[in-house]
Amino acid sequence: MTKDGVGVCLRDINMQNCTNAAQVYSARKRTYEIDGVRKNGWFALDFTMAELQSVILTQAIWSRTDKFDFAGYPILSVTDLWHLPSVVKQPSVWLNVQHAIFYKEHGLNMRNYILSIQKRVHVDYISSPELGFLRNISGTVRRKTKLVFSFLDKDLLDQSTNQTYGLLLSNLTFIKSIASGIMVPKSYIWPVTKDNYLQTSTSIVTEAHKAGLEIYASDFANDRIIPYNYSYDPLAEYLNFVSDGGFSVDGVLSEHPITASEAIGCFTNLNSSSKTDHGEPLVISHNGASGDYPDCTDLAYHSAINDGADVIDCPVQVTSDGVLMCMSSINLLDTTNVQRTTFSTRASTISEIQATPGIFTFNLTWGDINSSTLKPKISSPVSEYYLVRNPRYTNHGKFLKLSDFLAIGMDKDLSGVMIIIENAAFVAKSLGIDIVDAVNDALSAAGYDNQTTKEVLIQSKDSAVLVKLKQQKTKCKLVYTLPLGIGDASTSSLEAMKKFADAVVVDRTSVFTLSSDFVIRQNSIVKDLQSTGLAVYAQVFRNEFVSQPLDFFGDATVEINYYVQSFNLSGIITDFPKTVRRYKKNTCTVLGKDMPNYMQAVQVGSLDQLLQTFKAQPPSLPPMPILNASSVEEPPLPPAASRNTPGAPSTSPGTPGAPPSDGHKSIHNIESESRRSYDTPKPLLTCSWTIIRSRLCIMLDEV
Repeated sequence: MTKDGVGVCLRDINMQNCTNAAQVYSARKRTYEIDGVRKNGWFALDFTMAELQSVILTQAIWSRTDKFDFAGYPILSVTDLWHLPSVVKQPSVWLNVQHAIFYKEHGLNMRNYILSIQKRVHVDYISSPELGFLRNISGTVRRKTKLVFSFLDKDLLDQSTNQTYGLLLSNLTFIKSIASGIMVPKSYIWPVTKDNYLQTSTSIVTEAHKAGLEIYASDFANDRIIPYNYSYDPLAEYLNFVSDGGFSVDGVLSEHPITASEAIGCFTNLNSSSKTDHGEPLVISHNGASGDYPDCTDLAYHSAINDGADVIDCPVQVTSDGVLMCMSSINLLDTTNVQRTTFSTRASTISEIQATPGIFTFNLTWGDINSSTLKPKISSPVSEYYLVRNPRYTNHGKFLKLSDFLAIGMDKDLSGVMIIIENAAFVAKSLGIDIVDAVNDALSAAGYDNQTTKEVLIQSKDSAVLVKLKQQKTKCKLVYTLPLGIGDASTSSLEAMKKFADAVVVDRTSVFTLSSDFVIRQNSIVKDLQSTGLAVYAQVFRNEFVSQPLDFFGDATVEINYYVQSFNLSGIITDFPKTVRRYKKNTCTVLGKDMPNYMQAVQVGSLDQLLQTFKAQPPSLPPMPILNASSVEEPPLPPAASRNTPGAPSTSPGTPGAPPSDGHKSIHNIESESRRSYDTPKPLLTCSWTIIRSRLCIMLDEV
């Protein structure tokens, strides 16, 4: 509230972190004691509303983009809300009165202000962490206005009752005599362990409903680290609060309302049939369910199947004794704990594979790899942002031979399997193995030649592999992996690919041109490929919010929804098959013209266009390179060299390189600054949007 008694909408009573008041009024910094805590900064009660017209809103969470700080958004009064444009005919308004006692101590009466605006603003909800304030306005506000008591940390004190919130939680009947509902941090409902896993849910939802109170869960945001049980999927977290089966809250308070809306409106009543629909787009695993378990382990593959994958994948590698196995990288440093074993002395540099030293699958026998000494290591593709996956299972699971993988594929409810072949020329020349023929033999031995129900896809970035298979008149579907970083394809390259490929894998980084994580341009690569009749698979979809452009609001489901509705994709390759499978079950995208706004494809590039109106857009970038035929066509694979010694290459594949700890320092000792620092001490987010049983409400924290 301002000095002249105007209620304003701010995320925090201290304007220092959410406005540029410190720059505009540098000499007006003050110190106040608020709820027993001394705070330094800039406060609305020291300014008139007219003075605040010179102040603009800024992003208070420093891990988020600062581009909108330059958009000049003004501080709004409560009465300004009624004039905001909205897709909802009459949006509900929720006022959160955070510090009524403090304002009263300084001559400003929050109760009188709310009563004075009732005729101009239709207020549906009023919340406060001060039960005394709610008691004071009870009976004076409109009968339809709901009063909601907001719980803070259990050890904190409600100054109006001189009781802790933990103690008040045990007296819900008393709260019901004043309020119609309670608002609690989500941890009140689902407590979290110190290592960030869910504990058993509490009974607070049941107890609140038994007392006749509605209950709202707060503190939802897509770009926070949520418990690992949710696999970085914010929609999964919402569903744990609104469709658990045992209980459901009456509303959630979210900083990303699109996710809350889709969760409640489209995913709470999904078909639970055990039979998987294998229609397109296919759900294709990427190293199994590698978002939850170490790549290409038995745990990852069985999880992918249970999560609804249509196709599971096996990147084929070769051991020193000629065993074909599934592993996401030929370099054991990437996928195992080999650096901490006695095998660490086998490091070498092999320029045909990589410029840095490695310990490769063909340096060890299958017995070595399958031993208890060597353990898998879970992948963390966005570890530079200090986001890691499922730490409790970092080194769990067993690697599989290709034959074991194929047996699983034959036995389970899958539409098929995908075999990925890389480094075929090196394997033939240096290891004396024709990996294409070896894969064909394995498929034949597993019975895939004598059946028609399971499709076999063979993927490679080496066109020579697919050309050889084409010449052999294979029955497998041939899938070419495009190079990274291309935006368009020339006619000659399309014609070249069509000669040997049935489908193409395009990386998500080629679909859009990004600048500062904003989409500034959609490239034509998918359209180019589909125009020739090639099926298109897109990869790699991940749940972590830093892996998506900002246009998708940190929600993997929003991104998947855009790809499915905008492109006629034949498949989606993902680390998290469960997320894509759940999307395919949603109840909204089949509604046609009645599909709700929040489930329609977002307008990618619209954020960049909005920033352009304020001349705050990210830097412009030139078009991405065009794929030419010369980048696609390759010489034929060389014949397999003779193997002089069983299990050993005919010639030395390389010379000993630097110790792995030096050569792979960048993998194990990441010290670079993240563009988003998630541990930056900042006030908890309190200004939110609220979704209440499909009703959209605006929640305002300071009035």
